Amino acid sequence: MFVLVLAAVVAGALAQRIAGLGFGLLVSPVLVVLLGPFDGVMIINLCGASSSLLILSRVWRHVAWKKYFGLALAALAGVLPGAWLASNVPEAPLEICIGLLLIIALVASQRLTRSSWRAGGAAPMVSLGFSSGLMNAAAGVGGPAITAYAIASRWEQKSFSATLQPYFITTGFTSLISKYVLSGGHVPGLEGWQWLAILAAMITGIVAGDLLSGRVHPAAARRIVTVIAYLGAVATLGKGLLELAAA
Repeated sequence: MFVLVLAAVVAGALAQRIAGLGFGLLVSPVLVVLLGPFDGVMIINLCGASSSLLILSRVWRHVAWKKYFGLALAALAGVLPGAWLASNVPEAPLEICIGLLLIIALVASQRLTRSSWRAGGAAPMVSLGFSSGLMNAAAGVGGPAITAYAIASRWEQKSFSATLQPYFITTGFTSLISKYVLSGGHVPGLEGWQWLAILAAMITGIVAGDLLSGRVHPAAARRIVTVIAYLGAVATLGKGLLELAAA
């Protein structure tokens, strides 16, 4: 089981390096199914923020700091209610919620890709930033809502991908701290060697992404991430429904 966790972390970090996002989308369904929705999402928050921290130095010059601050402030408003949901909703309903949120977010972002509508002003930034923060804290998947904003505002890919890194650092660590406090100091029950193995897997994925970043087009990486995320979302939803039916 832990080998699958490590494989998911490698794949998520690789996608994060190539496409700018994808860590939560790839890793969330696997860790939720294997470790449970609360522990799984806490690990995703920690690893997602840490992988973005490692990537940031490589993309620093392309970060759009004005957009980062606008999105991050809106997201922080959504983190606390998301952390409360993660800390208080029972396991089976939470898995169902995470699966549904993933599917809705993925469908919405794909619909916007085909739309000619262009977002302008503060309202889309605030609403989608808030949604991203809530989903990041509750399900470890803040990427789709921000992707929807990037698509709707016609945000250039290189700047968008770079700006996501400080954004995910902010939302990931804030989500982690909020859930730690609201749960009364709960931490995932992993051994020390397992934490080190997860760190090594994350670094391996980033290094592999560095090597492949010039060979794999970010759009192709995003399509692969999307397909895997759909499969994972359905598996998470199915697991929650089965557990609820058996209760």
